[in-house]
Amino acid sequence: MSPVQRPEMFIIGAQPVCSQLPGLSPGQRKLCQLYQEHMAYIGEGAKTGIKECQYQFRQRRWNCSTVDNASVFGRVMQTGSRETAFTYAVSAAGVVNAISRACREGELSTCGCSRTARPKDLPRDWLWGGCGDNVEYGYRFAKEFVDAREREKNFAKGSEEQGRVLMNLQNNEAGRRAVYKMADVACKCHGVSGSCSLKTCWLQLAEFRKVGDQLKEKYDSAAAMRITRKGKLELVNSRFNQPTPEDLVYVDPSPDYCLRNETTGSLGTQGRLCNKTSEGMDGCELMCCGRGYDQFKSVQVERCHCKFHWCCYVKCRKCTEIVDQYVCK
Repeated sequence: MSPVQRPEMFIIGAQPVCSQLPGLSPGQRKLCQLYQEHMAYIGEGAKTGIKECQYQFRQRRWNCSTVDNASVFGRVMQTGSRETAFTYAVSAAGVVNAISRACREGELSTCGCSRTARPKDLPRDWLWGGCGDNVEYGYRFAKEFVDAREREKNFAKGSEEQGRVLMNLQNNEAGRRAVYKMADVACKCHGVSGSCSLKTCWLQLAEFRKVGDQLKEKYDSAAAMRITRKGKLELVNSRFNQPTPEDLVYVDPSPDYCLRNETTGSLGTQGRLCNKTSEGMDGCELMCCGRGYDQFKSVQVERCHCKFHWCCYVKCRKCTEIVDQYVCK
């Protein structure tokens, strides 16, 4: 998954032919042959990651889109930028999320419910059981599969290529840890008339939107790094704190996303909708990079005057409204 190439290709039935899946490294192909039933869920996780990326960057100049159709994120991935860091992290997180849930739902023969130990702070009269999301297995499998591509590469120590490999591994780990650390205890009440005299609790994954929000925060505070002669990443500016395994890192400045550039993979912002009244990144001034914008009117249809009818349905009318919209020149 570089980080994720054509995820729909992973979903070709329960027994995908590993040799036909594009974008797999030799090590990933071997893992595919050993764990064929996992591949559909890797594809599912990839799609979840892409969807979340597009949501988080919907109001940015780079909106997680690509120039060509050969891979999901296109040539943007050739640059070791902040955006690349985020896509690697959110893709790895998506795989952990999907595999962990598939274990709980009994879809995979090599794993089942979570075996996490009972939390020490759980009240003594609450039961620790149920069937939790197996985030431990999801984390381990995603680490093995997603990192396989990077670990196979053998570049000269201290080279730019080695720096990029270390960057990818760091960001993969940050994505996996976001899912792992945000998994929390969920409980269900039992008792007469819902009295909640007894509770059963288990480990549950956080909503993936929360994982995306956390990784977006990590993107905003990502650390600029460079490779040393000894083959390790170091901070470009030593005044900043050393990144932890949960932080994102990048080795190249971001391309200019204002103008279309097929070399860097930037689509530019011409034709993008913008918000005339916003002073943020989605505002017309910033989104259009000072080029100005055009105004047009569009018709929006919405449900309105909804009424509840006994029993039991809601009936609405359709209302049309003409609204002003703005697009970048």
